[in-house]
Amino acid sequence: MYYSRSMNMHIPDFLHRWVFSSIAVAAFPAFLSAMDETYEVPVVVVKYFPVKGDLIDIVATGDWGKGLSFTRQKVDSMTGRLVDILGNASRYHAYKDSAAKPGVHYTVMQTYEFLEPLPTRGSRETGAPMTDYDSIVKRIEGQEWVEKKGVKEIWVWGYDGGKVRLWESNMAGPFGDVSNSDRDKGDLPVFSSTYTLYHYNYQRGLSEAMEDHMHQIEAVLNFVDGRDTTDEKNWSSLMFWGKYVGSDASHHIIVPHCGWAHYPPNGTKDYDWKNQTYVESDIEDWQHGDKSPDELQAMELQQCRLVHALDAKSARIGAPAFVPGSAVK
Repeated sequence: MYYSRSMNMHIPDFLHRWVFSSIAVAAFPAFLSAMDETYEVPVVVVKYFPVKGDLIDIVATGDWGKGLSFTRQKVDSMTGRLVDILGNASRYHAYKDSAAKPGVHYTVMQTYEFLEPLPTRGSRETGAPMTDYDSIVKRIEGQEWVEKKGVKEIWVWGYDGGKVRLWESNMAGPFGDVSNSDRDKGDLPVFSSTYTLYHYNYQRGLSEAMEDHMHQIEAVLNFVDGRDTTDEKNWSSLMFWGKYVGSDASHHIIVPHCGWAHYPPNGTKDYDWKNQTYVESDIEDWQHGDKSPDELQAMELQQCRLVHALDAKSARIGAPAFVPGSAVK
């Protein structure tokens, strides 16, 4: 299949054509779809707005000083869009199956808003302090939400601006922490059920929030696939990182399969979303080892007709969503 990113493309089309034609979805939401089930992901949203009058206090945030009303509206809008995109994008192969049902459904159970800076704790490194996730979860009575009300994710809206350090995703539960963090076992309260906390930055956009989810999914799939305990020289032979992503220890695309958060299949550097170079890729059906040469040729021709190019913003919004919710099971 030839893959390009040179023209505009509708976000839902991209989500269905590129991201959700892959094995990651086949392994999780597609499995649920086959069972005619939708996996429910209850969410609690926590917003931190340090204010100075009617404005966000730029001294606290570092680089965001817009109005409180505008910032609140932006956060609420992005939250709603995240719920919609993460759910709709889990409709396996929906670009060619209009009847495909979502594999995952997100519901915001409760929203908390605090007109104050993010809580922080001493950092292990020099510079800005780390966000105190333990105190955030305890303040909203997270144990009640997770253990009694089934909440799977906590979405924290805050900032960076060099004023705080953060983890894009963090996890806690009886089976440990598998997340895009340093996996400190003491930075979140541990309950009887696993939950994942995402830290979004309202100084940025929806695409960066989506990327948080993609990196979390990559962390989980790499853990399950054994990359954490595999010699780097053998990463290219792993199911997810090698055969699905098409990478090795360099994190570059070695074989253009499906790519990862920072690299599209035709990428040559991090965030190479504007690359207009065409490459041959088996992104539509990477797991086709049992097909004959004639079947492969027919498949390639069919896939070429399906491919649409897209702009950089659509790519960054779509890419992180390739297995929404799977990490919280």
